[in-house]
Formats: sequence, structure tokens, C-alpha cells
Amino acid sequence: MATPILKWAGGKRQLLDELYARFPAAYDPGEHAYHEPFLGSGALCFDHEPRRGTVNDRNPRLVNFYRQVRDRPEELIERCRTFPDPNDEPDPALAFTETDRKGRSIDAAYYQQRALFNRRPNGESFDPLDEAARLLYLNRTGFNGLYRENADGEFNVPIGRYVDPDWVRAEQVRGVSRVLRGLGEGAVHHGEYDYVLDVAEPGDLVYFDPPYEPMSPTADFAEYSAGGFDREDQLALLSVVETLADRDIHVVLSNSGVMYDPYVDAGLFVDRVGATRAINSDPDARGEVNEVIATTVPPEQRRGEDQRSLTDF
Repeated sequence: MATPILKWAGGKRQLLDELYARFPAAYDPGEHAYHEPFLGSGALCFDHEPRRGTVNDRNPRLVNFYRQVRDRPEELIERCRTFPDPNDEPDPALAFTETDRKGRSIDAAYYQQRALFNRRPNGESFDPLDEAARLLYLNRTGFNGLYRENADGEFNVPIGRYVDPDWVRAEQVRGVSRVLRGLGEGAVHHGEYDYVLDVAEPGDLVYFDPPYEPMSPTADFAEYSAGGFDREDQLALLSVVETLADRDIHVVLSNSGVMYDPYVDAGLFVDRVGATRAINSDPDARGEVNEVIATTVPPEQRRGEDQRSLTDF
């Protein structure tokens, strides 16, 4: 099994046992495919190590990151090893030595690398490997591991405070690269989640982990990218789930507790679970949060809590 490379809002490492317990008994990884249309940190996919299937995200920089991890893991590792301590002085050999595009002062290497990372949303040329390496560097050295974009699509998270941050993640990069290569050619998609309607077949398993419906006006996980994901999007996703179920495709979803009633009303099997969240811009808002796991799989047709790894199936 592989572990996530990135920190990501709503990561699922703490809920892996709960998710595996809802896998259908009829799901055979040797025969059926696994699909994850909101990849994020990919905790379930990378732990499960499916033999075939697809992954997707609507964030183009995240998709580029995973494609570079898949295709060029050693180059990515070596590139990450060249980054300075985030609190070092800016590199005079690079752009944005003194100010960023908006004229704001740059007084640390972190902010110089952040400005360089934002070439894509500003319509500037960029190197895909460099962008992927900078995403990892900023993810591991930025404030609390947040990924957040402003309305222009620029990454805008401030510098974090860490004693000895690891922005190389060599073991994790190699593990995730192995999993992604195992999925086969063309498995890493960039686009909307409903692509899965065109690729999933009866017996396959689809895991949806969308940006969460906020529990409160200040707890908005949906703003991790410029596009957002609102209640209308949540209900449209639910329509896709119903279509997949009609085609005998198994579905598991996770979301915040406010989606409990809509999921129950749609005929899904829903349970409340607790998970500790360390990623939040407000330190007082971190801690255990109310989440739900919903599935089309009835309790009597599930694998149960004993089986979680690929070799157990």
C-alpha cells in the first residue's frame, strides 16, 4: 500500500477502515475497476492499490502533479531536493526577487516560489515538472497544509511554521507513482466528476469524496479552488450516483453531516462517523467533525470490517 504525498482538506486516512467496511462483497479488484472522481490526497485509492480504474480531479495543477508523479518520480524527487528553506532569502537568480505581480514585498524564499507557482493562472509559460515540484514544496511548507486559491486561480496560502518540514517525500512519491502506473495508460483524468458515467461498468466501484457541504458559514471546504462546489453541485452529484446505481455500479460517498438527509431521501444507506480534521485556516475550528459515509451497498452485501487491503479481496 502507498500513503498520500500531499496534505489535503478532507483527507481520508482516518476513515479508511470505515470506507473499506462498505465495499461490496461482489467487488473483485481482479475483475472490476475502481474509480475516484475527486482524487484530492488519494488516501483510499493509494492504500487500496486497485489493479485498474481511473482517478480524476478538476484542479489542473493537482492533475499535473499526479501525472508527473506517475511518469517522472525520480526527476520530481531530485527537483524538490533543490528547494531552499522557506524562510531563506529569495534567490536573486530567479524572478520575483523583491516583489510579486501585485507589487507586494517578497521577503522569503517561500513567497518567491509561490509567485513562480502562479505562472499558470496568469497565462505565463511554465514547466510541468517545476509546477509539480512547487506544489509539493508549498503544500508541505505553507500554513497548515492548506491548498487555497483566490478568485483569479492564484494559490494564496501564507508561509507556515515548521521545525523540519519534508518537502521531498521520496518514499511517498515512489509509492504513489507505482499505484498510478498500475492503473494503466490514460487513467489520470482532468475534468468534471461525471466523466465516470462514460467509463464505469457494472460491478465497478466508484468512490466520491467531493468538496464538503459546509457545516457552518465559516467552515467552507469547497473554496480549495477558484471554481467552488455548492449545494446545487452536491445535488447534481447525487443524480449521477442514482444513475450509476441503476447501472449496477457500486458507489460509496463521504461528505459533511449536513448531507445526511439528502442522502437518506435518495435511498442511500447512510451512517454518521467522526473524523479529526487538522487542516483549517481557523485553529479553533480544528478537531473532530461530523461526517457521513453513504453507499448504494446494503449492509448484508458488504465485505465488512475485516478486509481492507488488495490482498484481502
